[in-house]
Amino acid sequence: MLQTAANSSNRPSRAAIAAATGLTRATVSALVDDLIAGRLLTEHDPAPRTGAGRPAAGLALNPEGPAGLGLEINVDYLAACVVSLTGEVRHRFVEHGDQRPLSPTAALEALDALATRARSAAEADGLTVAGAALAVPGLVAADGLVRVAPNLGWQDVEVPPLLPGLAGLPLVVDNEANLAALGELRAAPDGRTFLYVSGEVGIGAGIVLDGELFRGVRGWSGEIGHVTVFPDGRPCRCGANGCLEQYAGQEAMAADAPLAASALGIALSAVVNLLDIGTIVLGGAYAPELPRLQAGIEAELARRVLTAGLAPVSLRAATLGADAAMRGAADAVIQAVRDDPAAWLGR
Repeated sequence: MLQTAANSSNRPSRAAIAAATGLTRATVSALVDDLIAGRLLTEHDPAPRTGAGRPAAGLALNPEGPAGLGLEINVDYLAACVVSLTGEVRHRFVEHGDQRPLSPTAALEALDALATRARSAAEADGLTVAGAALAVPGLVAADGLVRVAPNLGWQDVEVPPLLPGLAGLPLVVDNEANLAALGELRAAPDGRTFLYVSGEVGIGAGIVLDGELFRGVRGWSGEIGHVTVFPDGRPCRCGANGCLEQYAGQEAMAADAPLAASALGIALSAVVNLLDIGTIVLGGAYAPELPRLQAGIEAELARRVLTAGLAPVSLRAATLGADAAMRGAADAVIQAVRDDPAAWLGR
């Protein structure tokens, strides 16, 4: 029922929901009353109508109901945002600063302060934060353990205990490119299969296949930044040589954009040949730089993708731009409420 209200461009009535679901009107009415009492739905008076018949009141998601707290820690910034149940960004905070010299404890202490600030702003608006999700540039286990984040210098960092300001809130920790890809999927639902590539100092990717995020057997897929593009090339922080992020990461791109575009095209061609993906979405620092990178990337794709002559690959900037990871993190919280409103009502 929440999904019906969320996905409809119009405001469905109780009668329309009953007809769509096959439930009785009495059952729908009782459920709607519960959702309204739980601040998940609002009911709006119908617009004036001429002619026969009585117009029905419409249902919509409640913009003052539960909200999602999206957090991101990256190499050179911390970020937090609060997103309402309707998907509106109510608060956004970004603090720039190099996180690499800091210990995990110190970096997460600063993020905890930013999260507390965002949560307080939400509560001052009368919003209830339903949960938080944190985007991290690294390999993350299901329990929130960051196994390795090479560009931050982290290894086996247990994140939740280092964020005491979020105590009592459900917290999800995930790879930043995965969360960004999920955010992009919700922002542009017409494209259900694509490769999302997040360009920061490091480079990550989220693989979306038929509307589902592909995580791999252990949940660690998408480390495109460590695909080798030049086998005898520059040493990488991961211990290998010639990794993509040494040629197309944010710092490398600023120094030599044509080389970054060529390296990206080489790596992306390998992914397209392997997975048969027709759309590539560039996010993070790549999104605003697409006009400078596009020709070089597309030249490599045309040259290296076996099926380029049959079905050219589409290349576009992320809808959510540089905010995709923290927006995707907040959206993940909201989507959990939409998927299981009973859990929210019974909290």
